[in-house]
Amino acid sequence: MTQIHATALVDPAAELDSSVTVGPYTVIGPHVKVGAGTTIGAHCVIEGRTTIGAHNRIFQFNSIGAVPQDKKYAGEPTELRIGDHNTIREFCTFNLGVPGAGGVTTVGHHNWIMAYTHIAHDCHVANHTTLANNTTLAGHVHLADWVTVGGLTGIHQFVSVGAHAMIGFASAVSQDVPPFMLVDGNPLAVRGLNLVGLKRRDFSATRIAAVKQMHKLLYRQGLTLEAARAAIDALAAESNECAGDVEVMSRFLASATRGIAR
Repeated sequence: MTQIHATALVDPAAELDSSVTVGPYTVIGPHVKVGAGTTIGAHCVIEGRTTIGAHNRIFQFNSIGAVPQDKKYAGEPTELRIGDHNTIREFCTFNLGVPGAGGVTTVGHHNWIMAYTHIAHDCHVANHTTLANNTTLAGHVHLADWVTVGGLTGIHQFVSVGAHAMIGFASAVSQDVPPFMLVDGNPLAVRGLNLVGLKRRDFSATRIAAVKQMHKLLYRQGLTLEAARAAIDALAAESNECAGDVEVMSRFLASATRGIAR
């Protein structure tokens, strides 16, 4: 049976798998759904139209599914969707979406989300990300797979961060961060490529060499962004092994809306 502490308040309409654990003094609202094997610590509030997948570990003192911090929000039935195998540490705040922008905030799978992280309305956090303490995502931020964000970092609304990018400690991120890059600072600057992260993910020497070349084309040869994009696109023909990484970069640059971090 579901293990619900006697002091927890779980609305009868909430849908909790029989293997879910709920800690003392936690409050769960009527539109919440929680999947198998998820544990929820003490003193959490989980509300709104929130769906949480399987085998998540939600520590104490979290606010999950509260209404967005948006003055235009008027109680519409928006959502928060959280996937599987996420770790959510203490004092995090995840908000519902707002109408007109998709209305859904999403967190994928296998994310490591540390204390005091804020994920605002209509953010989309993909998979295998690491968000260190006090990471703050404003509305509509997109983080791709394997992004790492250092503590005390703020990310401006509508910013996108590409796959395998790393943002250093206490950074102010107001422009899009291309895949594979290492950035930090206020103002933000590109310091190189996320070489340690790529090696940890078993990128071959050939793939790393292609990423280095993309970095050089974007930041070291004085090219315009349009010229750099054309040169990066041409790299796909040089190696089948690197074609996927080149495609990731090409798609990101084509869709960047806030200018890229330089």
